[in-house]
Amino acid sequence: MKVVITVVTCLFLLSVMQLSFFNIFNYQLLDATTNGSKDSRKSKDKLLGGLLTADFDEDSCLSRYESSLYRKPSPYKPSRYLVSKLRSYEMLHKRCGPGTEAYKKATEILGHDDENHSTKSVGECRYIVWIAVYGLGNRILTLASLFLYALLTDRIMLVDQRTDISDLFCEPFPGTSWLLPLDFPLTDQLDSFNKESPRCYGTMLKNHAINSTTTESIIPSYLCLYLIHDYDDYDKMFFCESDQILIRQVPWLVFNSNLYFIPSLWLIPSFQSELSKLFPQKETVFHHLARYLFHPTNQVWGMITRSYNGYLSRADERLGIQVRVFSKPAGYFQHVMDQILACTQREKLLPEVFVLETQVTNTSRSSKLKAVLVTSLYPEYSEILRQMYWKGPSSTGEIIQIYQPSQEIYQQTDNKLHDQKALAEIYLLSLTDYIVTSDSSTFGYVAQGLGGLKPWILYKPKNHTAPEPPCVRAVSMEPCFLRAPLYGCQAKKVNITPFVMYCEDRITGLKLVDSN
Repeated sequence: MKVVITVVTCLFLLSVMQLSFFNIFNYQLLDATTNGSKDSRKSKDKLLGGLLTADFDEDSCLSRYESSLYRKPSPYKPSRYLVSKLRSYEMLHKRCGPGTEAYKKATEILGHDDENHSTKSVGECRYIVWIAVYGLGNRILTLASLFLYALLTDRIMLVDQRTDISDLFCEPFPGTSWLLPLDFPLTDQLDSFNKESPRCYGTMLKNHAINSTTTESIIPSYLCLYLIHDYDDYDKMFFCESDQILIRQVPWLVFNSNLYFIPSLWLIPSFQSELSKLFPQKETVFHHLARYLFHPTNQVWGMITRSYNGYLSRADERLGIQVRVFSKPAGYFQHVMDQILACTQREKLLPEVFVLETQVTNTSRSSKLKAVLVTSLYPEYSEILRQMYWKGPSSTGEIIQIYQPSQEIYQQTDNKLHDQKALAEIYLLSLTDYIVTSDSSTFGYVAQGLGGLKPWILYKPKNHTAPEPPCVRAVSMEPCFLRAPLYGCQAKKVNITPFVMYCEDRITGLKLVDSN
């Protein structure tokens, strides 16, 4: 009888174990299936809603397809028309880009205006050349502006590679290159295309060497467009409809610009319909263009992912604070620190600190980890924050972790490693949940646009005093066109167009907003 009971007991236990194993296996299978569907969703999202093409080798530029693993899915979806336009542009760039017969023929007409080369001899291939300017933020904003202009006018954009552009970004167009060949016929002249250059459009207008009624037979083979912050009224004629009719006929355009001039493209009547189809949500222009164009090289991507995984990934919430001091001399100032604290604490982005030992937080609550990424040339701002949250507990019980990737002290544009660090920090800022930026800083503009974030903007201090209020929440994630042409041919349109407004941080600037 005991033997029978023992056997029955063993069989019962064995069946329970089998059932448990079966359930565990099923749960594992279900979990694997669920994770598989998540991975499937991620793999689909790696093309960012169709912005990107799948035609690249993934290992050659890890950031292109891996960015979706580090960034929350964007709530802003590109229009089908924009996706179609990008694929068409990629095919055009293949047909007309460096190394093609079309490019070779197009370069042959440069400098031969006296021979009356017909502009029709270049066929479908017309070009924009981008000259590198000072400052990484400026470069990124002007590249985006030029690329949109290229889309609107069916031109090929080629970028000056004499700086470190190829050390920062991967090629954005498949099967071709966006780098201007070093043997380009005008390479030796690019640095001379300044405000007084006789081949710049504004100077030619001023000297009556060209005008909007110039006949096709004397259209120059190339023009320089000077759109730097100190440009004058003649240079600003670029944004007039009648001048665009002439400019569109020129085979080669060389742009010397440090401005995000996209808002004024929307005020040119012949572009408005196309722009509205490309970007039904007007404040998404830079967001989509930046995610399409700017993919950090593997070296920069390594800096980004190591920093993110080491300092930001485990946080429940991430706050980015970008500090740019424009005063001379620049550096650490107490009034700037006071302003940062006033803004972040007033807007509930950072908690206050209990400074008395008798004031302690409720330790029974689970502590939320908030990572604060500070980017600045100077170490003092992050160090003071770090010391503050080390000396006393936060009023909310949150654990505040401060991280600053670099402290370069001086801006060193064209220093390869410095620019790579700057790009890595811009990208890291774009991965945060909330962002505070400095007044009129193109560095901050790029980060907010990449991340699809509406920043809190720190107002520029006056007389070494923290302003009141210390900051303002931007109504749009779009960058500001800091020196917009507010007078002349666009003056009336600025005041009656619902989708442009004066910038929160620059009264001479314009930015795109959605009219509602």
